[in-house]
Amino acid sequence: MKIRNTIFLMTSALVLGLASCSVEGPVTGPDTDVQKVPELSEEAIGGELLVRFDPRVSDILDKAGLTRTGINSPMTRSGVLTVDEILDLVDGYQIERVFPVDLRTEDKARKEGLHLWYVVRFSDEHPVEKVAADLAKLGEVSKVEYNRTLKRATEKKAVPLTWEKLQELAPGAGAFNDPLLSDQWHLVNEGNLRPTKFVKGADVNVEKAWELTTGDPSIIVAVLDEGVDVAHPDLKASMWVNEGEIWKSHEDNDGNGYAGDVHGYNFVGKHGVISVDSRYDTGHGSHVAGVIAASNNNGLGISSIAGGNGSEPGVKIMSCQIFSGQYAGTVLEEVRAIKYAADNGAVILQCSWGYISGAANPFEWTPQYSTDEEWEYYNVLERKALDYFIHNAGSPDGVIEGGLAIFAGGNEAAPAASYPGAYPDFVAVAATAGDFTPAVYSNYGPGTTISAPGGDQDYYWDYVDEDHRLGEVGCILSTLPFHVSESGYGYMEGTSMACPHVSGVAALGLSYAAKLRKHFKAKDFIELLYQTATPIDQYMTGIKQYKKYIIDLEGSSPMMSFSMNSFKGGMGHGQVNAYGLLKAIEGAGVDMTFPNIFVAEGGQAVAIPSMYMDGSSFSVSVSDASIATAEIVDGKMIIKGLKAGQTEASVTGSRTDKFVITVREGAKGNGWL
Repeated sequence: MKIRNTIFLMTSALVLGLASCSVEGPVTGPDTDVQKVPELSEEAIGGELLVRFDPRVSDILDKAGLTRTGINSPMTRSGVLTVDEILDLVDGYQIERVFPVDLRTEDKARKEGLHLWYVVRFSDEHPVEKVAADLAKLGEVSKVEYNRTLKRATEKKAVPLTWEKLQELAPGAGAFNDPLLSDQWHLVNEGNLRPTKFVKGADVNVEKAWELTTGDPSIIVAVLDEGVDVAHPDLKASMWVNEGEIWKSHEDNDGNGYAGDVHGYNFVGKHGVISVDSRYDTGHGSHVAGVIAASNNNGLGISSIAGGNGSEPGVKIMSCQIFSGQYAGTVLEEVRAIKYAADNGAVILQCSWGYISGAANPFEWTPQYSTDEEWEYYNVLERKALDYFIHNAGSPDGVIEGGLAIFAGGNEAAPAASYPGAYPDFVAVAATAGDFTPAVYSNYGPGTTISAPGGDQDYYWDYVDEDHRLGEVGCILSTLPFHVSESGYGYMEGTSMACPHVSGVAALGLSYAAKLRKHFKAKDFIELLYQTATPIDQYMTGIKQYKKYIIDLEGSSPMMSFSMNSFKGGMGHGQVNAYGLLKAIEGAGVDMTFPNIFVAEGGQAVAIPSMYMDGSSFSVSVSDASIATAEIVDGKMIIKGLKAGQTEASVTGSRTDKFVITVREGAKGNGWL
């Protein structure tokens, strides 16, 4: 259903499709296996299916050559006779693995069963539901899903900050010299922008946290969104760099299955060039990235939660592009992006998108998933990819074991969060205004786990002066591509904007854990994030009044209102609190010790002792130098494997840690053990 002709400045998170599908239960019928094929939706792509094979035919698939690395490497036969017989009747077909082989992580993918998922393409003249039903009848096939287009709301715009306004601003007098920090109430709220509607301290409490840390480049946040403007002067220093890839190379230099992925990957375009300038790009991905890690204290534009301090770098942003202009990606591209993030070092999955809440008003929206079971049934592959991230991101020897999947909670003003965020394993974020009150569009209630500033233009409708129109001062100020805003900055609102505040605070917390050399399991860290949130239920009283801005009328609607009592207990554990989280980290987690090292025979491994212990200098010794050698070079430990076997070693800094070096035979000399 088309959204009413109103503008909320990104009041909705990006919407994943199924807009015409009512989720009433699995399809039944004589030609369909109810356990294998979900209901056909309008967003199903013709001539394309996602197929999970039975593990018993895994060897057959491997022998057919379907384990070739890289995307866009399809074959024309599966090697499974019954499958080939069916698909040979649809005017020829192509088949390739959903997840390209990455030799570094192939064992993990196989353990999670991801190697059994394939995308099958055939002539769209053949009904996709008929082909799906025929495949589902086969014992060699355990699941068939439709590949669906990911949809998002289109009637949302950013409000640019004018060049004239930016030029008038002098370097700030706050914690950093970024001139726009004083307008970023969501970071540091002094209660002075609009005294009657801003409350001092109604922010993410990051100013005191900056005294402890401003970020660490070892912490990587994957932004699944529109592309991030990697050349933006306030973002370029914060972009993750794949050291194994060659800039502008058309080859897969590091063998991870994706060519040219220097700062991430454009999964929509199927290449390594991140794009932000398609005709209908909104700047959403760049805005989200700026909240997390725009460069601090550089005298430019905005400040961010974890963007360093000018002399020391902050956390890094990995751009995983799944939207571009009018063309949205598909479930196929979404799940590839999720696994890519885990395999390439990201520990936080920043997802400002989600399905329409199942509790949304059916006169204005098309409600989708209402229960965990519904979402799981219709999105098996999506669930598997997210499980892979939360189980395999990070490291048992690093700051965090497992990954954090953080989602926008949705913007339908519905009394339940949207999926996937509403699922218990993930974080679903509600949005607040500058006085701790719920944003007028925010979802709340079941599934919601935490809140953060998301902006509220309609609430601040009465704030108008020569520099601000229609309440954008109450929205979130961040980075934008220059084709969206001539200054490179502007305002947006939504749980889309609340979500990166939680991702940024989590990244700042992990940065502090790295500084203290603390280790956490992902579930324990999430609980700490919840436990330290600022209680806000006391603000959920009385009536909140606002006006919606109507495009056609070029003005605002009549005064509207709602009771905030219904939000009590529905905004999760409270508003995310950076300083509270960092102080709690000091007394939580476990101290890291130097890890055991695995290295290929004839290969080498690199470890950094300062990640695990204090010390200005380090030394290392190996018991059996015939098996492996180790030396410290420029603060890095270089371990070389000489012959298969195992030996003890020790590294000394502020203390001495003993560890084991295991040398294994490599696979074709590529270091895959």
